Amino acid sequence: MREPRIFLRYSLAFKQKVVSEIENGKLTISEARSLYDIRGVRTIQEWMEKLGKTHLLNKVIHIEMTDEPNRIKELERQKKELESALAQAHLKIITLESTVKVMEEKTGVKLKKKTNTKSSSTVSRIKDSKKKDSQ
Repeated sequence: MREPRIFLRYSLAFKQKVVSEIENGKLTISEARSLYDIRGVRTIQEWMEKLGKTHLLNKVIHIEMTDEPNRIKELERQKKELESALAQAHLKIITLESTVKVMEEKTGVKLKKKTNTKSSSTVSRIKDSKKKDSQ
């Protein structure tokens, strides 16, 4: 049978003592946790938020330029437009491929080019590397 969970309740005086020791630099939060066997990971931080001087807690400050929110909105709008254009391009490709397939079935003539040939950029890179080797 599973053991019942034990909830530890700390007195206000004890909490204030721990927070005071941390604020005075006698202990760090991790030292206080191990010294007083406080099991909760955020327990002491919560005590410090409620009872202590919050200037000792880590804070995240977000600083941004005045035009930054507008720039972010503009970039998000552009992203949506590009995603829409990409989706339309995919639909167009699918439509064209389907049309070619139907035409090939009806006429019996192969309309597609061979796709396993080298692209022009690959051919130009090969020519450039041969020129460099000969010099």
